[in-house]
Amino acid sequence: MRYEEIEHTADVGIRAYGRDLDELFVNAAEGMFSLIADLSEVKPVGEIEVRLQGDDLPTLFLRWLGELLYIHETQRFLFSSFDVHVVGRSLEGHARGEAIDKDRHELKLVIKAVTRHGLTVDPEKGIAEVIFDI
Repeated sequence: MRYEEIEHTADVGIRAYGRDLDELFVNAAEGMFSLIADLSEVKPVGEIEVRLQGDDLPTLFLRWLGELLYIHETQRFLFSSFDVHVVGRSLEGHARGEAIDKDRHELKLVIKAVTRHGLTVDPEKGIAEVIFDI
């Protein structure tokens, strides 16, 4: 299992799993976009590059998901495929997907923000949890 939805009173969250930090970040991104749309319908035809720094690992994790969400909102883009390389407090990654096509993409949730509430990033245990404001 790469990720699962977790229950939250008013919002929604995911628990991501990974054998290493890179996989944890990839699976969290995929988990977030699985809440937004059916990823099996999203073709990885366009690609963006993401380079980020964070003061610590949880901040880097939030910035990664926040950057992808920002691009989704401002450019009406869905992502379905990711690769990430985390070194220290730096991240280099790619996200692949396509522009939203209302005829093919059934949108599910509108995620307003990635929150720090209940945030956990534990690479030793291979788990991360994050709550999204909907």
